[in-house]
Amino acid sequence: MRFTDIFIHRPVLATVVSLLILLLGARAAMEMEIRQYPELESTTVTVTTAYPGASSDLIKGFITTPLQQAIAEASGIDYLTSTSSQGSSTIEAKMILNYDANAALAEIQAKVASQRNVLPADAQDPVITSTTGDSTALMYIAFYSTEMAVPQITDYLTRVVQPRLQALSGVGKAQLLGRKFALRVWLDPERLAAIDMTPQEVVAKLRANNYQAAVGNTKGTYTEVSMTSDTDVADPDEFRNLVVKQANGTQIRLQDIARVELGSETYDSLALYKGQPATYVAIELAPGANPLTVAGLVKNDLPDIESQLPAALKVRLAYDASDFIEDSINEVIRTLLEAMGIVLVVVFLCLGSIRASIVPSVAVPLSLIGGAFFMHIFGFSLNLLTLLSMVLAIGLVVDDAIIMVENVHRHIEDGESRFDAALHGAREMAVPIIAMTTTLVAVYAPIGFMGGLVGSLFTEFAFTLAGTVVISGIVALTLSPMLSAKVLKPHGNPGKFESLVERTFNGISSGYKAALASLMHTKSVVVFFALVVLGSIYFMAMMSQNELAPTEDQGILFYQGLGPQTSTLEYLLEHGEEVQERLSTVPGYAEDFMIVGITAPNAVFGGFKMEPWSQRDISQFEAQPQLDAELKNVTGLQTAVFPRPSLPGSGGGLPFQFVITTGNSYEQLDQVADELLGKAMASGNFMFLQKSINFDRPVTRINVDRDRVADLGLSMQDVGQSLSSMLGGGYINRFSMEGRSYQVIPQVDQRFRLDEQALNDYYIRTGEGTLVPLGSVVSFSHDVEPSNRTQFNQQNSLTLQGVVMPGIAAGTAMDFMQQTADEVFPQGFTYDYTGQSRQLANQGSALIVTFFLSLLVIYLVLAAQFESWRDPFIILISVPMSVAGAMAFIVLGFATMNIYTQVGLITLIGVVSKNGILIVEFANQLQKDKGFNKVEAVIEAAAIRLRPIIMTSLALIFAMVPLLIAAGPGAESRFAIGLTISAGLGIGTLFTVFVLPAFYILLARDHNEENEVQPATQNQLPTTP
Repeated sequence: MRFTDIFIHRPVLATVVSLLILLLGARAAMEMEIRQYPELESTTVTVTTAYPGASSDLIKGFITTPLQQAIAEASGIDYLTSTSSQGSSTIEAKMILNYDANAALAEIQAKVASQRNVLPADAQDPVITSTTGDSTALMYIAFYSTEMAVPQITDYLTRVVQPRLQALSGVGKAQLLGRKFALRVWLDPERLAAIDMTPQEVVAKLRANNYQAAVGNTKGTYTEVSMTSDTDVADPDEFRNLVVKQANGTQIRLQDIARVELGSETYDSLALYKGQPATYVAIELAPGANPLTVAGLVKNDLPDIESQLPAALKVRLAYDASDFIEDSINEVIRTLLEAMGIVLVVVFLCLGSIRASIVPSVAVPLSLIGGAFFMHIFGFSLNLLTLLSMVLAIGLVVDDAIIMVENVHRHIEDGESRFDAALHGAREMAVPIIAMTTTLVAVYAPIGFMGGLVGSLFTEFAFTLAGTVVISGIVALTLSPMLSAKVLKPHGNPGKFESLVERTFNGISSGYKAALASLMHTKSVVVFFALVVLGSIYFMAMMSQNELAPTEDQGILFYQGLGPQTSTLEYLLEHGEEVQERLSTVPGYAEDFMIVGITAPNAVFGGFKMEPWSQRDISQFEAQPQLDAELKNVTGLQTAVFPRPSLPGSGGGLPFQFVITTGNSYEQLDQVADELLGKAMASGNFMFLQKSINFDRPVTRINVDRDRVADLGLSMQDVGQSLSSMLGGGYINRFSMEGRSYQVIPQVDQRFRLDEQALNDYYIRTGEGTLVPLGSVVSFSHDVEPSNRTQFNQQNSLTLQGVVMPGIAAGTAMDFMQQTADEVFPQGFTYDYTGQSRQLANQGSALIVTFFLSLLVIYLVLAAQFESWRDPFIILISVPMSVAGAMAFIVLGFATMNIYTQVGLITLIGVVSKNGILIVEFANQLQKDKGFNKVEAVIEAAAIRLRPIIMTSLALIFAMVPLLIAAGPGAESRFAIGLTISAGLGIGTLFTVFVLPAFYILLARDHNEENEVQPATQNQLPTTP
């Protein structure tokens, strides 16, 4: 092939081509945004409906069921979950990955609106929110004070700080986590009875005397004046002085029968920062926003916000996920530079000449920079995965330059001039380089067209690597031959070190040639051994531990503590204080935060933030069992410690989530779950496992005497509304203060609702206008009910959620649960997954399928290139051998089978096949051009190509060294892919140079026979090889 001659004859042209690659790539690199992972949309639409005072059963039947039936009709839903608990219904629609968030929100809003008229009249309007991305916010900013009450802090943040942060570009939501102001009217039933009033009548007065009127305006001939009225109440003092009754000429005011204060909407939850009550601002990303950019804007704005805070209010950035992202990217960039330096040193040691090393030294960075141009064209970003692909690309792109330089150098050693050697060497290597480039592109192409999470994450990885390899091929065919003609030493002038290298490789080549010739006499043994190794892959695959991705040391651990179902805020705070005391005793502790009663009424949730990676001697993985052991000593709370998810889009909750679904009752569901839970904990696979539902919530049933109610001229509605007015705690309207509206919530004071006997002090007005004790028409019974009622895809469900034991992969735990479920589940019970477990169940084997697809694609591409069905099989025979080598290390426990190791296995297809191409293509050429038989041809080809094979393999293996010794943020994923490639390539290369020749002899075509037949059949159609 003479295409390469033009660039050797015209060095300026070759230089111009390379400079264009350099300029375009550098410009593209400067314009690309930096982020943690490729952009993807993982949307969850949440519909929350409050019905204060309603039981979970009522909530499920009258709110959750009609709403989720309507929502289920919406498009793009992956799965639907719902939780019906005391006073609240929450429905979550998890959308399929990358489904349009705005379209999902709009359609679900329409579905919910269509059901509003069938919901109970006293239920509040459903609140619909959409979150895109992780359930954990990007940042949590704590505001705390020793002088200001939490509602005051929240109110200040609502007025001043939240709008400012919300306005920053890329901030989707600045959500406040803290108590909010509300006008609380604490009723005294004894005083009410003394003045002959009922709570219902007070509520009616509040509604009637706090009325927001839109008056309108006056309009004369020439003037128009807007009018307002003060029919509403503007501050707590006005509420206190509100007249609720006239009795004997005396005005009875609200303050006479109730304690009125500007309090909180709820007293069942509280946020803490280092033990102090606080309000958090959670910064959530807008769809498509760059976390590093958004975090930078927030951190730049915080000093100015702090300077304007009231003197008593303090602010602290409690959690910032961008620290891990930024440090991870810096680590990968450092790894990239280290790998490049190592590869160039390896090239020099293998070539023995600084001059010869110049060619790959120029080709490698040029190819990487040129790859950035491809990334920019396709709209990719500089992220952890594209940068990791650049690290791998170093070992791949250097191959082309090495092969070209080594071949030109060989011709120089044969006595040719540098110019002629460059011409002949480039012509010989043009076809193999094009074949190898096409092969690698074909290997990664199937990854780029995958769907789901893995496809969204690794599309950019695959196309970046493929684009960089294409640029490398161009550089190898244009610049490398020209540079070789200019910089390589002429024949007969080797230096001492170069001579030593030459003698070393000549000795290795001669010894290898002799060993190979001897081994070919027992090629059947070689083939049998290869088949045994091939068969071992299946057994190693069965023995390997599976997970979606390695757990990363992100410098933070989350913890959860569950109290009894009867837990109050005071109970949780008391035990939470002990939790926080124990946190500081764990090595690596920097600070902590805690949220009480927000994730669940009986739960505490918090974060254990560790010192920066460079300042601590303990890893997150070492700290986790220590922290777990400390928290297990907190009596009264059932605790679990777990890390932040490694991959985006998994949703919230504990790492392991196994969902049991059925159409049967919750009692039967609980029984089946108990049996499965017992077996799971006995298996030793779980550090912690709990049910999402427990049948231990005490409930007092109020049994209404319907006959007695009828005798008194009452209705069940009267009784129900009286109870709701006194106990429910629902808001009745709002009042405006300083431009903000707040809820008005009447409720019986806590000292009058300590137990069920307090209802005897409540009064209700009969049809005759007299008051009778509520206790005279009701009786009480006691029962237990589920803590809440959950459903999955509209079926009754219960989730077993927990943390897998250290050293046990998530896939192992999932396999155990599935096998056990198949044994213990009665008819009508099924299982599914949510959260990180669902990601693994749906995507864990996606790349395995892609591996075989890549193998098929590369086989077809090679078949087209070699015009043969046999040669591609011979070339690819060493791929399973390399896979077996990599999997041996996985089985030994050095890594798990995850998406990074699977990408490494796919990479091995292209890398190992490159070595096979070098041998097979040259052996075919020796048969055709020199008349060698198959045995002579393959032994000679393998001996001559041994040096470039060793050099390219060593270059890639040593390029993986920075990944293998990586520390700090993101090291675990880099180690997984580095181990797979280095181990697989090392063993694969060994098999290539010994096993492949045996299969060549057995299966390759005899080109000499074809040459003999060709003249007699030149006018006939060629037969299929």
